[in-house]
Amino acid sequence: MQIEANSPEQYLERIPEDRKQAMNKLRQTILANIPEDFKEEMSYGMIGYVVPHSVYPPGYHCDTKLPLPFINIASQKNFIAFYHMGIYAVKELLNWFTTEYPKYSKLKLDMGKSCIRFKNPEQIPFELIAELVQKMSAKECIEIYESNIKNRK
Repeated sequence: MQIEANSPEQYLERIPEDRKQAMNKLRQTILANIPEDFKEEMSYGMIGYVVPHSVYPPGYHCDTKLPLPFINIASQKNFIAFYHMGIYAVKELLNWFTTEYPKYSKLKLDMGKSCIRFKNPEQIPFELIAELVQKMSAKECIEIYESNIKNRK
């Protein structure tokens, strides 16, 4: 489900009414907990949290005009999606998250490589998301990107 928007605020205005409260709370959770040097902007048609060119001038290797992506949130057709590049690239962080998740939710974890899917907006573990968001600085994001992802080409 692609939502045409030029800003995070516009994106949130255009999502289905039954998701607005959860998406707003998810956004506020991220903004309140994300380390400095990340910037919120529209990224890949979603609300994104990126390492801006002012912090990492080379940008994203797939398209150097784009900043380095870190977190995205989106209202998809059947779920709210939370994408986190750290859990994709750092096995210890993934292990931490999958171990902690059952402490915050009775629902089975629905997850892909970097995407956590929340089918029930009322079941998003905001406290756990807050902890996850705090676990990686922009500097660490760049280091992991350069050592694990960028150099795989």
